[in-house]
Amino acid sequence: MTEKHVILEEIDPIMFYGVNNCHLQMIKSLYPKLRIAARDNVLRLLGEEEEMAKAEEAIERLRKHILKFNTLSDEDILDIIKGETARAEAAKGVLVYSLSGRPIKSRSENQQRLVDAFDHSDMIFAVGPAGTGKTYLSIALAVKAMKEKHAKKIILSRPAVEAGEKLGFLPGDMKDKIDPYLQPLYDALEDMIPASRLQDMMDKHIIQIAPLAFMRGRTLSDAVVILDEAQNTTPAQIRMFLTRMGWNTKMIITGDMTQIDLPKGQQSGLKEALHLLGGIEGISVVGFSKKDIVRHKLVTRIVNAYEAHDKELSKNRQQE
Repeated sequence: MTEKHVILEEIDPIMFYGVNNCHLQMIKSLYPKLRIAARDNVLRLLGEEEEMAKAEEAIERLRKHILKFNTLSDEDILDIIKGETARAEAAKGVLVYSLSGRPIKSRSENQQRLVDAFDHSDMIFAVGPAGTGKTYLSIALAVKAMKEKHAKKIILSRPAVEAGEKLGFLPGDMKDKIDPYLQPLYDALEDMIPASRLQDMMDKHIIQIAPLAFMRGRTLSDAVVILDEAQNTTPAQIRMFLTRMGWNTKMIITGDMTQIDLPKGQQSGLKEALHLLGGIEGISVVGFSKKDIVRHKLVTRIVNAYEAHDKELSKNRQQE
């Protein structure tokens, strides 16, 4: 009789064990010759060497299945332990799977252009209206890169510019005050990474979410770095951000030129950057349009209505 400890790395052990340890009990029943005990993310195996080797191999396949698909069912356990394919290989184009097991992939031609640009460019500008999936798809690309060990960190940033609201008088410390600006980034991550795993990665600074001002003085290497809402940067801010780029780093800069919240008369840094950098080798610019909107169908109608309103105002000003 020998003993071995197996560590469930990079996954949420609760997902592996199942509700009320139902998955763990099933695994135990499929290996009746072994004694299997669990504590936190460590499995303790006790039994004959040959049987333990089989169980350890199956546990590793189960771990990789969870890492890839973000889910585990009784049927998956039975198939994997029997040596069969738990489910078909990832459908073509799938980046990652949500916590519900939903495949996350490009859903429009321009979204696919963003995915393709990520493969051959180190800096990508993704510009277009709200609801086109720029930020969500960018974060999915970052999560995929980290799962595949192409990047060691994900760094997400936004300029802390108020869209009409005043957050400076909110109670709490600095984190409490800036979190409202960064919530959309948290939302996307929480859809792709289990909560306990996400918190652990943030505690270890593997995933970092911070306002743009916190980027000054840093060199960002071995990372996927995403700057969201870049239309609200000043020329000096975006210049500072873009020059933080280090070795083995990819940057994605997203923005919507119709939603600039800067003070009147202040030029958008994104607009200047696109003008200066659009033709540089290694930099891709992907433009999104209304046809790429993947939110509720009303979002497209709302965008259309406001665009028509803006055109009418512009026409009236020209006639005055």
